[in-house]
Amino acid sequence: MTDMTTAAAGVTLHNALDGDESRTLADDAREGLARPFKELPPKHLYDTRGAELFEQICELPEYYPTRLERSILERVAPDVIAATAAGELVELGSGSAAKTRLLLDAMAAAGTLRRFVAIDVTEQAVRDSAAALIQEYPGLEVHGLIGDFERHLDHLPPAREPRLLAFLGGTIGNFLPGARLRFLTQVAALLRPADHLLIGTDLVKDRAVLEAAYDDSAGVTAAFNLNMLHVLNRELGADFDPAAFSHVALFDEDQAWIEMRLRSSRAQDVVLPAIDMNVSFAEGEELRTEVSAKFTRERVAAELEAAGLELLAWYTDPSDWFALSLARRV
Repeated sequence: MTDMTTAAAGVTLHNALDGDESRTLADDAREGLARPFKELPPKHLYDTRGAELFEQICELPEYYPTRLERSILERVAPDVIAATAAGELVELGSGSAAKTRLLLDAMAAAGTLRRFVAIDVTEQAVRDSAAALIQEYPGLEVHGLIGDFERHLDHLPPAREPRLLAFLGGTIGNFLPGARLRFLTQVAALLRPADHLLIGTDLVKDRAVLEAAYDDSAGVTAAFNLNMLHVLNRELGADFDPAAFSHVALFDEDQAWIEMRLRSSRAQDVVLPAIDMNVSFAEGEELRTEVSAKFTRERVAAELEAAGLELLAWYTDPSDWFALSLARRV
């Protein structure tokens, strides 16, 4: 579909993807694989298989962020809704909308629930969650936006109620600092005086805990990371041999972020016919596939302020491992 809107009972679906998904991957691959230190954006990890693997990761004992964020939401969702009087919930990167239901429940209990707007690049995830939510919440209006929240925020429907924009899961940490500031500034520009932003951030903690969360003993995160090569093979006709790469996760204390990389086990040449590109890897050379920044309260407040946002409330778990921040436009 191309920039098309469809409607069913209680559900409106708008596809903002303009047919350039593979071209975007091609552009990113052409640029990122030509750098002295090769890298690709983590969004390309999330094809259908990648999304399934990430759902499995969220259930792993080593991967604490999902459990902790849920526990915080279970405790504070009513307070967030009371503070914002939100009648619309917008979730960036909504996926299956599993944790979203805690906010929807609080809105329903407060009598303010009117509309849920889900934006996600995976069409089936948007369709499935929309169909489930209108059954679970009678009278709820669902607007599904199939698109990339980095590129398609201008396709969000106009707000009709005080709006809470949720960006959960610590996904904000996948942005490098400059890109993060640009994105938060763009989000701030969307907020009206009655609107708020709820953002999840993983916090700085012991290296061993962080690295285990991104390199689980069952190997699910390794499979998730290696799936990037399958995406390149399928979409760009590349001939990556996933067996010739290994998963690497390490914490960079100076940058305060986790890096996921794919390490070449041997010297090899890879051909990407769709972009007319040959790429050489030395033995031990690495391709960075994700950065996941870890934060402190002071850093979150400073970055929000730089983007024109004000930190109103800070919610965390007893261990101070994860936090939710409520903010509004200054």
